[in-house]
Amino acid sequence: MTPFVYTAQPARVIFGAGSLSQLAKEIDALGARKALVLSTPEQRASAEMVAGLLGPRAAGVFDRAVMHVPLETAREARELARKLGADCAVAIGGGSTAGLGKAIALDSGLPILAIPTTYAGSEMTPIYGITESGLKKTGRDIRVLPRTVIYDPELTLSLPASLSVTSGINAIAHAAEGLYAVDRNPIIDLMAEEGIAALGRALPRIVQNAGDVEGRGDALYGAWLCGTVLGHVGMALHHKLCHTLGGSFNLPHAETHTIVLPHALAYNSRHAPQAMERIRRALGSRSAAQAVYDLARNNGAPVALKDIGLRAVDLDRACDIALQNQYPNPRPLERTAIRQLLQDAFDGVRPGA
Repeated sequence: MTPFVYTAQPARVIFGAGSLSQLAKEIDALGARKALVLSTPEQRASAEMVAGLLGPRAAGVFDRAVMHVPLETAREARELARKLGADCAVAIGGGSTAGLGKAIALDSGLPILAIPTTYAGSEMTPIYGITESGLKKTGRDIRVLPRTVIYDPELTLSLPASLSVTSGINAIAHAAEGLYAVDRNPIIDLMAEEGIAALGRALPRIVQNAGDVEGRGDALYGAWLCGTVLGHVGMALHHKLCHTLGGSFNLPHAETHTIVLPHALAYNSRHAPQAMERIRRALGSRSAAQAVYDLARNNGAPVALKDIGLRAVDLDRACDIALQNQYPNPRPLERTAIRQLLQDAFDGVRPGA
């Protein structure tokens, strides 16, 4: 067996239908007294519901979380937390809200309790991202890792099937790249394959019946595992491309991951055969890249960047930005091939076998 290093990251997970009822007890376990509740504008009602459950433990609600965490929004939320005397934050929602919580924690050290309502998985990582002047900068810092995560499948029942699929494939992307990460290890491999398989089972069930609590639970389980992979090992070309497309061209996060992933896998396929075998096996297909593409297409998700707002004239600039810094990837970064990858993703072409 290849030598490896595995360092488990601290995280407390409360999992199960109805587990939101344990929220107040978990705030007490953090030693906190006043929580600022974070959400997007669209999830204001959920944030107010959480504040209601907290009662006097709620300091207030900040409902302006948005994609890619603009620096100005992070500063505004941090200032409100200080003004209200909040000693922790509760982030309910998807990656945008979790990301805002992390931005607060990075500067203030406030503990974060995350309540995911999508399958992004970022709640299990010490990775943060902040966008300034049109560029998204990411980093790792253990201070931003949520101290506690409550996974309640009942909170995801209202997530539209279309968003469930893109959110779930976003999570699959974390596990897929974890399988060929330079710092991967056997424990991460197990988590990654199991997480991909769980989401591969769950997403079609959710499309067939959005109220399937068992399917929703399987999807959250998969998201937890895939997020844990993301939190423990480095990512590669796929994530770099998606950060470029999202941060510089303001494309929607989960949809971008959904569209780009099959093409990134195809780019790396011959240079990471063991990873591709695990992905293929988890999804019950003959090709990892085609399996992910088909999972998206067959369940109503977008498969072309041109359909989510990218312009053809942006492709050269996107390629330039993605190649500005070298980073680990199974296949060397080749400009011509990466430009073709972006073109294929723009057009929505099904990858070759």
